[in-house]
Amino acid sequence: MARIELVGIRKDYGKVRALKGIDLVIEDKEFLVLFGPAGAGKTTMLKLIAGIEMPTQGYIKINGEIVNRVEAAQRNVAMVFENYALYPNMTVYDNIAFPLRSKLYRQTEEVIREKVLHVTKIMRIDMLLDRLPSQISNGQKQRVALGRSLVRNPNLYLMDEPLAHLDAKMRHFMRAELKEMQSVFNTTTLYVTHDYMEALSLGDRIAIIDEGTIVQIGTGKDIYNRPVDEFVARLVGEPEINIIPAALEQKNDGPYVQVLGAELPVPHSGQWEMLRGYAESAVDFAIRAQHVRYSFEKPGHPCIRGKVYSLEPIGNKAILIVDVDGTQIRITAPNVLNAEINTDIYLTFQMEKSLYFSADEKRLIAFAAPRQMNAEE
Repeated sequence: MARIELVGIRKDYGKVRALKGIDLVIEDKEFLVLFGPAGAGKTTMLKLIAGIEMPTQGYIKINGEIVNRVEAAQRNVAMVFENYALYPNMTVYDNIAFPLRSKLYRQTEEVIREKVLHVTKIMRIDMLLDRLPSQISNGQKQRVALGRSLVRNPNLYLMDEPLAHLDAKMRHFMRAELKEMQSVFNTTTLYVTHDYMEALSLGDRIAIIDEGTIVQIGTGKDIYNRPVDEFVARLVGEPEINIIPAALEQKNDGPYVQVLGAELPVPHSGQWEMLRGYAESAVDFAIRAQHVRYSFEKPGHPCIRGKVYSLEPIGNKAILIVDVDGTQIRITAPNVLNAEINTDIYLTFQMEKSLYFSADEKRLIAFAAPRQMNAEE
C-alpha cells in the first residue's frame, strides 16, 4: 500500500484553473472520499495522481517519492471508472485476468487463476467467469471492474464514481460490498463521489472540494455536525439544511436569537460563548429538517407560525415544506402524515441542535454541544 501526498497542486487548462493549490495527504491504508459538486475538480485530481495528466505546478508523492515525471504504467495505481470499461469480447475471467497478463505485471497462468478465483469469490461473482459483459447486469459489471483493479495488489486504488450508473437498491448493496472490500484487502483508496450518502458511509475521512479548492477535511460526523461554512452545510444532508437570516441579542434573562419574527432562547452556555462576539448583530441561523418539530395546534411555548406549502412522501418518510412569510422551512415527517396545503402549522426548533454562521462570510461560528452531536439523528 502507499501514503500519498499532494503538495501545492495546481492544474490549468488554458485560462481555466481546475485545481488551485491542493495540499492533501492520504494515509497508508486509508479510505479517503473526495466529495463535491460536478465540476469541482475531483476527476482532475484522480487523473493527476494516476499519471494520466501532469500538474501545472506542485508535487505528487507516493511513499515519499516525487512521481511527477513517472509514467502512469510505472506508478502501480489501479483506477476504476464510472463506465466500467470492460472488454466486450472477453469473458469475465479474462477481463479480471487482463492486468496480470500485461508486460509490466505478467504472471503465470497458475498464479493468475489463483488470484482471479480469490478475488471473484470475495466479490461474489465466481459463478460468472465464463460469461461476456453483455450477459451480466450492471451491478455485476461494476464488480467485475472492481475485481480487475483488486487482482494485482497496486499501491493505490482510485475510484471515479463507480456506483453512479447503478439503481438505488444496487448502490446501497455495493456500498456495503466496498466497505467489506476495504476491510478484507486493507487498501489505500481515493474514492470520488457527488453522493453524500456514499461519502458518509464509506470514508474514513472526507475531503470536500469546491471550485478546485479543498474547503474541509474530516470524518463524516465532523463534517455533518461542524460544517466549516454554509456551502458544506447545504452539501451534506437530505433534505437540505434550513439556513435563515437572524439576529442575536442579550436580555436580562439570557441570550436570544430573533428568527422568523420569534425570539428564541440560546440554550447552551457553551454555544453562547462562541456567539458572544456577534451579539446585537446579524447571523445566519441553521437547523436541519429532523430537528424541527411541528403541530397543527398552537403549543404553550414559543413557536413560529406558518402554512403548509407542500408534502412530498419519499419512501419511509416525507418532506414537509412550511412557508413562513416567504421563507420555506423543510421538515422530516412520517410518510403517513396528511396535511392540506395552506393549513396553519406551528414550528418549534430544537435549539440545542442549531448551528450559526456569520452573515457576511458564511463561516461557522457556533455549533451544537458535543454531547448533542450525532449525525444519525
